[in-house]
Amino acid sequence: MKASFYRYMIAAFAAASMAATGLAFAQVDAAKSTITATSKQMNVPVEGKFKKFDAKVNFDPAKPAASSAQLTVDVGSYDLGDDSYNEQVRGKEWFDAKAFPKATFVSSAIAPAGAGKFTVTGALTIKGKTQNVSFPMTVAQQAGAQTFDGALPISRLKFDIGTGEWKDTSTVADEVTIKFHIVVPKKA
Repeated sequence: MKASFYRYMIAAFAAASMAATGLAFAQVDAAKSTITATSKQMNVPVEGKFKKFDAKVNFDPAKPAASSAQLTVDVGSYDLGDDSYNEQVRGKEWFDAKAFPKATFVSSAIAPAGAGKFTVTGALTIKGKTQNVSFPMTVAQQAGAQTFDGALPISRLKFDIGTGEWKDTSTVADEVTIKFHIVVPKKA
């Protein structure tokens, strides 16, 4: 149960990270894109995947400061590979998907950090709580598409993910890593 919720939370954060990555205001190729969240339950990594998300990105590698990204993740789509775990993480103690169905990320800055590398800064909102975050992102050109990859570690407790008995970090760690791989077809 804890592992499922933690995975779900991680996936939500991963989705937020992907939004931050700066996908062009072009349609994201959802079939090739992924957002995952990985937590540790009793020190064992547990990974879940967000199945539904949307990203809007305006990214120009020559002008990263003028670029922007927005990501919206359906937290109810978090999948830990087990229906009972999925239901648990959607509940009030974890994502409270009925009251807070979406997690969002809105970039405020995208800055160069080396060849094909950027630092993305913005506001991540999960379960009605907003935190300013910053994370590294790699951008590559591949066969008619731009790809955005990155990882964002977050504190689940800062977003009230895992309340009541689940606040105890000895069972489910506080840190969750959201990873994203976003593919955006190049504009013709």
